[in-house]
Amino acid sequence: MKVFVQSVNFNSDKKLVDFVEKKVEGLEKYHDKIIDAEVFLKVQKTSEKENKFTELKINIPGSELIVKKENKTFEEGISAVVDSMKRLLKKSKEKERELQH
Repeated sequence: MKVFVQSVNFNSDKKLVDFVEKKVEGLEKYHDKIIDAEVFLKVQKTSEKENKFTELKINIPGSELIVKKENKTFEEGISAVVDSMKRLLKKSKEKERELQH
């Protein structure tokens, strides 16, 4: 699976990109037809502590699944969007199975 990582309003370091790719690639066990994944990391210029926005978009045949979270760190954000995406992928897989029967 290809994982595209885009940083908005900051430059992400290699360690963060590697972390993102490793976490997102783990989603392949939940759905075998993932085409690719896009991750958007964005810093909002606010006084709020939770100013890190993480968005994960997974493309599967026939649809795309999107999860967005707002956290204090990108690591927390990635963990949160990946957990939410696991649930979405499981639901999508179940729907797919139901349609086949």
